[in-house]
Amino acid sequence: MSKGVLNIRGGLMKTDISSVQLPADRADTVGEVRICNQISGAYGLRLSEGQMQILAENRIHSLKDAGRVEFGPGVLKDIVAAFCDSPYIYQENYEETLAGLQDIFYYFKSESMEGISDSDLIDSMARIFNGEAGGSLGYLADTGLPELCGGIRSGACR
Repeated sequence: MSKGVLNIRGGLMKTDISSVQLPADRADTVGEVRICNQISGAYGLRLSEGQMQILAENRIHSLKDAGRVEFGPGVLKDIVAAFCDSPYIYQENYEETLAGLQDIFYYFKSESMEGISDSDLIDSMARIFNGEAGGSLGYLADTGLPELCGGIRSGACR
C-alpha cells in the first residue's frame, strides 16, 4: 500500500493524511534513518549522524525534484531493508547509493502514475539493481525502471 502522496504536477492522489509528515521535518526523517543503522549494521553498513542529516536533506530535494509532497514516513527505511544485503553496496558507497536510490524511487513513483505500490517498486528496484544492473544506479534509472514504468502506464503490468 502506498504511504500517500500528493503529486503537485498531476493533482491529488489517494492519500492517508492521518499522520502528515512534511519533508521539512528533518528530525523525524533523521530518526527514521537512525533506525536504518539497526537494520544495516548486520551487513557492516552504518551511517554517521552527518550522513543521516545529508540523507534527510536529500529526501527533501528528491521530493521537490519529483514534484511530490510525501505524507507519513519516508521510504528510506524500506529501501535500506531491501538493499542492505546487496553485493554491490559497501560502506564506502553506502550513503551515496542510498541517496541515489531515494532519488530514483521518487522519480519513478511519479513516472508510474501511482500504478505501483511502494513495496513493489522497491522490490523491482532491488531485483534490477542486484541483477541485470550489476549495482549500477545509472542502468537502474536509465534502462530497467523506464521499461517497468512504461508497462504500468500502458496498463500492461496491471
